[in-house]
Amino acid sequence: MKFAGREDIEAPIAAVFAALSDFDGWERAALRRGAEVQRTDALTRPGRGMAWNVGFVFRGKPRRASLRLQELDPPGRLVVSGNGANLDGRMICDLIEMSPRRTRIEVQLEVKPLTIGARLFVQSIRLARARTERRFRARLAQLAADIEHRQPRGRP
Repeated sequence: MKFAGREDIEAPIAAVFAALSDFDGWERAALRRGAEVQRTDALTRPGRGMAWNVGFVFRGKPRRASLRLQELDPPGRLVVSGNGANLDGRMICDLIEMSPRRTRIEVQLEVKPLTIGARLFVQSIRLARARTERRFRARLAQLAADIEHRQPRGRP
């Protein structure tokens, strides 16, 4: 199952990429939401090969997933893959500079079921596709707004 969305952000492409690649910030955000996050790589700087084991509760059950940074291509692309016991996933974030102070983010998310139970779960998402896509687009719009609000006010 695939989802895609795009948003325009009133911020320079470098600032948007910096926000998306703030992996320490993403780890803290997950911890604030009750997830367990453990870094599993030995890299000292952000780069391809960064990896995390994540534990969280979804639909009342504890879940585990492994995430790996597949591609980090400043300032235009970030690819993260993930796998759990029942699902594999891949998220691609592409950034396009529209002007010096405006950036378009395009996000593609693909989820592949690995078990019969996961197929049923994905099928239930397909049945509610319009609602799920609305939620996906709303979350992307919120991310864009958050990045915009981090920008200093006024022109340089």
